[in-house]
Amino acid sequence: MADCLFCEIIGKTKQARIMHETEDIVAFHDLNPQAPVHILIIPKKHISKLAQAKSEDVELLGKVQYAAMEIAKNLDLSDFRLVMNNGRKAGQTVDHLHYHLLSGRRLLWPPG
Repeated sequence: MADCLFCEIIGKTKQARIMHETEDIVAFHDLNPQAPVHILIIPKKHISKLAQAKSEDVELLGKVQYAAMEIAKNLDLSDFRLVMNNGRKAGQTVDHLHYHLLSGRRLLWPPG
């Protein structure tokens, strides 16, 4: 998708510190980390936000969550938070569905 930062990372026209990649998923370090560990996990298919996902995307969404679990295991994280914001008022700043894997500090509840 034109003008999508994450699509540019997927297409390798923008650099990122990629730490996990499969046929369907890319995960990379957030440039503005909110915790000592802050990884963004995105599907390679452009979906603007979760509310825009279709029934055909169910398997892909599961792959994103499975990738989060694999990344946490590879980083030896026993405690972590997985966050997905849907829309500007919820804190979504890039219009490409993405999950934040956060760890390395105490994460309070409720967030924000």
